[in-house]
Amino acid sequence: MSDPTTAPRLDYVTCASPAGTHRMAYWEWGDPDNDRVLVCVHGLTRTGRDFDLVAQRMADRYRVVCPDIVGRGRSDWLINPAHYAVPQYVSDMLTLIARLQPARLDWLGTSMGGLIGMGLAAAVNLSPLMQPERRGPGLPADQSLPLGRFILNDIGPVIDTDGLARIADYVGQDQSFATFPEAVEYIRSVSADFGTHDQAGWEALTQHVMIQHQDRWVKHYDLRIAHAMAEETPQAVTGAAEILWPAFESLRHPVLIVRGETSDLLTPQTADQMLSRHGAARLFTVPQVGHAPTLRTPDQIEPLRNFLLED
Repeated sequence: MSDPTTAPRLDYVTCASPAGTHRMAYWEWGDPDNDRVLVCVHGLTRTGRDFDLVAQRMADRYRVVCPDIVGRGRSDWLINPAHYAVPQYVSDMLTLIARLQPARLDWLGTSMGGLIGMGLAAAVNLSPLMQPERRGPGLPADQSLPLGRFILNDIGPVIDTDGLARIADYVGQDQSFATFPEAVEYIRSVSADFGTHDQAGWEALTQHVMIQHQDRWVKHYDLRIAHAMAEETPQAVTGAAEILWPAFESLRHPVLIVRGETSDLLTPQTADQMLSRHGAARLFTVPQVGHAPTLRTPDQIEPLRNFLLED
């Protein structure tokens, strides 16, 4: 039997979209009976395996669950690409959490994963169904999910549109490579803002987001996830912020904002505003990194562990 602190277990949960059902894969570390759960959710084109080193470090205290968001990695692709959006991802997370049955749920979200976390907070904390007058007779006073501490990795309620445009430039490109080293060089080129990594680090950052198919290395995600991004307008980004700010402010426990020092997605102004609008928020800036810190080194992982375990 594999050591739960060094190797993950792969499982699937069946979720629903307006077009039908799909399976979402998730990687699980630690004691499967531990009801203290840390959910780690990756960025736009990444997978749950981005959190391998974080999960190994936290598996002594948590059941760590790292899903491949639908359309990525081992998860199914959606029938209708219009559903590649935060509301669908939140729905999938609610299905997963119902299976996990946590007594306490802490959240670590990188980029898109942070948006999904704030969307989940909106669904849980701001839903009219959470109001006392909407509960049936005999139900306990609080039936909400046990959301705990949040770590938002280089993301906030306001997304810089220039950074969004940079990412959109390469997401939907249909590219393939003859060898794995060529694929590694591609990931290095489009992920330069991840900061400095050695060759082994870049290979680790490539091996789960590229897959060998018919003697070529191709992207391990549905290229149609770019469709929804192509429809983003400044008005849509502004409208999303009007929903995400109340969601962020509704978080009842401490929040750690991780920001890459040179990030083009989470600006210093937005980070400062987040600190001013949530009394229990704090900021951890990762030097010489843009969007987004990869959370692969002790100097990035240990502040997260200390934050999660300080209470």
